[in-house]
Amino acid sequence: MKKIESAANPRFKILRQLVDSSRERKKAGLTVLDGIHLVQAYQNGIGAPEEIWVSVTGSENSEIKQILNTIPSSQVLLLGDSLFAQLSQLATPTGVIAVVKTPRPRPAPADMPACVLLEDIQDPGNLGSILRTAAAAGVRHVLLSKNSVQAWSPRVLRAGMGAHFMIEIHEQADLLAIAKAFKGRVVAASSGAARSLYSCDLAGKVALLFGNEGGGLSRELKAAAHDEVSIPMPGEVESLNIAAAVAVCLFERIRQQSMPSA
Repeated sequence: MKKIESAANPRFKILRQLVDSSRERKKAGLTVLDGIHLVQAYQNGIGAPEEIWVSVTGSENSEIKQILNTIPSSQVLLLGDSLFAQLSQLATPTGVIAVVKTPRPRPAPADMPACVLLEDIQDPGNLGSILRTAAAAGVRHVLLSKNSVQAWSPRVLRAGMGAHFMIEIHEQADLLAIAKAFKGRVVAASSGAARSLYSCDLAGKVALLFGNEGGGLSRELKAAAHDEVSIPMPGEVESLNIAAAVAVCLFERIRQQSMPSA
């Protein structure tokens, strides 16, 4: 295990650029996983990271030791705690950061049992929460429009809590073409829709459409949907946070699926 002693070290500078810059991450085709849970989720779902950075204190942690036992020592770099704190974006660093290859965007399959289509989602925390909800709800495919936030950025990864490695994420997707070709019902969520979510059949093969945090869905995507629904809100707020709205819709689908057939 090689120890890095100075912030002037070239390898440290490279990692700091990956942590701080989306441009550098795109250029290198790499991203960073900050924290024990994320690194473990990657190992369990994908495999070995490209390299591991660990703090002196972290190297004594039993869970981190288990991670390191699976990685060649040549791919492990040790940092003093103060240097490591310059890299970690966690309020309380756990002591381990992994560098991994960013998965390339893959086309969505022609036939999906259920999927979530996201148009121009901008907030990393929202996207991470949506991915986690999709994983929890058993929805395998999440598709992102070309103008959505990058799914593999560190902030989205942290918010996703490992969900990235449990589902299929399709970035740069042509949502309109996918919605038109979907072999099932396409349902658009819109705060202004007259029809209630709870009166819509979501139990079968369904694609759920959700729009930008501020502007909602485009007219083109709404027009491609078979149904447009809203979530009933007896309170005095105008709309739900997009991540909360996705959760309500996906778990309403689960509720309908669990109901006994007539």
